[in-house]
Formats: sequence, C-alpha cells, structure tokens
Amino acid sequence: MKLNEFTIGQEFKTKSIELTKETIMKFAEEYDPQYMHVDEERAKQGRFNGIIASGIHTLAISFKLWIEEGKHGEDIIAGTELNHVKFLKPVYPGDSLYAVVKVLNKKANKSETGILTLLLSSYNEKDEKVFEGELSALVKR
Repeated sequence: MKLNEFTIGQEFKTKSIELTKETIMKFAEEYDPQYMHVDEERAKQGRFNGIIASGIHTLAISFKLWIEEGKHGEDIIAGTELNHVKFLKPVYPGDSLYAVVKVLNKKANKSETGILTLLLSSYNEKDEKVFEGELSALVKR
C-alpha cells in the first residue's frame, strides 16, 4: 500500500506465531545472551520463574508478523524511526503472539514519498499486551 492508501486510525491484525523454548534460546544465544533467556536453571530461580523471550526477540517477531501481512509490499523504502518501545509483560515458551498495527500519522514529503507512523502492539494468546512501539517508515506516495 502506498502512503495515500493508509488512513489515520486504520487498524490491522496479524496472524499468530507460537514461540518455543528452543527458538527463544537460539535467538538469545546469538543476540541477547542474558541468563533469563539462555540458562534454564538460573532463570527458574529468577523473577520470571523460567526462560523468557528477549524483548528484542519480541520486537523482531512483532515486526515480522506485520511485514508478512504484505501491506507495505514494494512501496516501503526504509525504516526511519523506532520510538516509545515498551516491553510490558514477559513472553514465555508456548506463548502465541499476534500484532495489532494502528496508523498514527502520515506526512507527505516534497518528493514522491512520505513518512508513515504506526503503533505496533503485540499480544499473547490471553490478549494481554506484551509489547508496544511506534514505527516510522519512508513509503512511496
């Protein structure tokens, strides 16, 4: 979709994806090797009573779910900002996440492009919000 095809307030809901302990640990081993993501025994003794997904992993999955919706298609040029990122609840192995994307703003540039700002929110299977962040991207008009 081009910038002009989006409307402020418009919402999209993505499909769901289930996180496994293996995928959580594999991601964390490479990108966020903190004990609560990679060490089961230590994580059981910690605040969350077990392994949880890295917030960065949750953000990446949320973004993946949005991109797989295909709304931007070939009209997206590049991301420009990521603001107000909030990791609201832990994500555990076995949780299924889906995203809700709301159009917050769109602003045309002098060229044939503009900035689209979205609120990306992710929820678990209990419909509890686990992540939220504003994304802006340069998009064709």
